[in-house]
Amino acid sequence: MLNWPDETISSPGDIPKWCHFGSNVCLDFHGDPVAAKLVVFSDGNHNMALQETLRLFQRNNPEVERIFYVTTPPGPVLTLLKRGSLQIGNFILSIIPHVFISPPPVLDQAVRAGYMREHMPFMRNRGNVLLVKKGNPKNILGVADLAREDVRLFLSNPKTETVSYQGYVATLQGLAARENIDLSFLTAEEPNKKVVYGERIHHREAPQALVDGHADVAVVYYHLALHYTRIFTELFEMIPLGGTSGDPRPLPENVISLTHAGIIGDGGQWGARFLHFLASGPVREIYAHHGLVCGKQ
Repeated sequence: MLNWPDETISSPGDIPKWCHFGSNVCLDFHGDPVAAKLVVFSDGNHNMALQETLRLFQRNNPEVERIFYVTTPPGPVLTLLKRGSLQIGNFILSIIPHVFISPPPVLDQAVRAGYMREHMPFMRNRGNVLLVKKGNPKNILGVADLAREDVRLFLSNPKTETVSYQGYVATLQGLAARENIDLSFLTAEEPNKKVVYGERIHHREAPQALVDGHADVAVVYYHLALHYTRIFTELFEMIPLGGTSGDPRPLPENVISLTHAGIIGDGGQWGARFLHFLASGPVREIYAHHGLVCGKQ
């Protein structure tokens, strides 16, 4: 199993840790939900930038003391808002966020349900790339290689992570049409051996599928691939779909995804301040470092 780095905002070093990475760990639930004065729920693909942002916010506002944040796909968050609780294994979480960060269609659902009054643009990504194992053992150079019989592709789950799945498939279909390549297997109704689907959290599952040998290539957001190649330098490399690995210039067919943010209910003591903080210069710099674009950059 991949040994993911610690992503808590602040925790005393003497807190005992007990988990087994193969069967008993909740990587996308960060911090102490009981002690937190600020609770942020977010889609998980930009968790590396959100972590730094929350740390900076806490450093600038020490009186907030503890922050709890969740980086799952949006579906579980909407379920928690509707039902009041969410069960993770044998652990039950019953806490309502102050701030919810997610794609606009997801936050529109929160508005229609009355949990949120409005949401604001926050950031956008820089398109999608292909992720392969270090050394690129299958010599995958672009979309054309996905049509090869010996190449297995990882995709996020079409039912549990609809937004990312649709963006990834639209990107691959658009680029395939540009190059006159047949990738009809992407939308085949019958299961096929060329596609390996994630189950629920593709930002963890995609690199794991490559390490485990279940897939040869994954299509992921550029900033996710950048993160993987930084924290697992000996394991992964990316194949850009426009531009270079250091300077992505997504081709027109390469779908750009948007992320918005809004306050749930009254936002508690810190929600409005944190939402305002998301529009600040330091946050733009953090997200830029992680391959994302805030504001009008």
